[in-house]
Amino acid sequence: MQANTQADTPIAGAQGAAAGALAGIRVLDLSRILGGPLAGQILGDHGADVLKVEPPQGDDTRAWGPPFKDGVASYYFGLNRNKRIQHLDLSAPEGQQRVRALMARADVVIENFKAGTMEKWGIGWEQMRPELPHLIWCRVSGFGSDGPLGALPGYDAAIQAMAGLMSINGEASGEPLRVGLPVVDMVTGMNAVIGVLLALHERARSGLGQLVDAALYDSGLSLLHPHAANWFTSGEAPQRTGNAHPNIYPYDVLRTGGAPIFLAVGNDRQFALLCSHIGQPQLAQDARFASAGQRSVHRHALKPLLEQAFAGHDGQPLADALMAIGVPAAAVLDVQQALSHPHTQHREMVVQMAGGYRGLGAPVKLGRTPASYRHAPLTEGRHFLDGAL
Repeated sequence: MQANTQADTPIAGAQGAAAGALAGIRVLDLSRILGGPLAGQILGDHGADVLKVEPPQGDDTRAWGPPFKDGVASYYFGLNRNKRIQHLDLSAPEGQQRVRALMARADVVIENFKAGTMEKWGIGWEQMRPELPHLIWCRVSGFGSDGPLGALPGYDAAIQAMAGLMSINGEASGEPLRVGLPVVDMVTGMNAVIGVLLALHERARSGLGQLVDAALYDSGLSLLHPHAANWFTSGEAPQRTGNAHPNIYPYDVLRTGGAPIFLAVGNDRQFALLCSHIGQPQLAQDARFASAGQRSVHRHALKPLLEQAFAGHDGQPLADALMAIGVPAAAVLDVQQALSHPHTQHREMVVQMAGGYRGLGAPVKLGRTPASYRHAPLTEGRHFLDGAL
């Protein structure tokens, strides 16, 4: 794969010259697919020097398309900015020797190989720890390395099924449904970042690295709020509720005279404001709807009454008017509309870089050391600190 020869100057996110909160931290990203690469990208966005080692043929996700740009899938571009790439065959002695030298210069290693693979190559965590006691080793895996499912491969959709996420997603009358994005992989990558930052903080006291264990299975289960809390309390199996919240109402998509809107009414004051705005103040006084608990119990009676009142409104203007008076509401936008929204631009959540790269911006905003966008995906780099960051 050819290096990106365009200058890596941000077009959006002009804070590109900022040092970043993680400036001086060296990350060796040996991972591929999603969870590990996302963690590496987040660390890189906040100033870490990230070197991604890929096999000679590249990360598998380069082929996960269409769409493609110059033969590389969009999937790959979304996870691999602010890294420089080096191609090594870790199954060969030369690659193993080279990666050992890179580990010696790194603060953090991220890997998601099948359990035992790196040990077979002589470069696993337990093998490297005595030699490199400072190293923080972040292992992203499906189920962890031990236990009934330990060392088995894990995949986002399979974990969604096993962790109960599919069972509570979908229409009440429908079948269990996969969440329409790789939520388990993504939250595992974020948990990996949290673990790395915790380990870096602790290393400042002890001088020692440690293993950060981020498993898809654990992350999938961690997403079960409030369904797990409901089950712990009531013992009743959570059910699918479509777009509606299991505990709160109206917290649902409702029809209007035009586009649908999503309401997220969380307290009695918001409900009273909503009823007043739509000319139905009596609904807030109805005993069935006067408190949050009663509205949830009587949701099937409340929903048609609200939709009848909404019939004279279009969704977007109604949502805007409700938000203006403090009632959480939103028009239901598609991806193109969401990425084109003026507030998306204001929050710098779409980043452009020279060479035609566009991607999602960093969601964490730091006041003194903001994220920066220095290296477009596919930037080649031989070793750490190979040129200016």
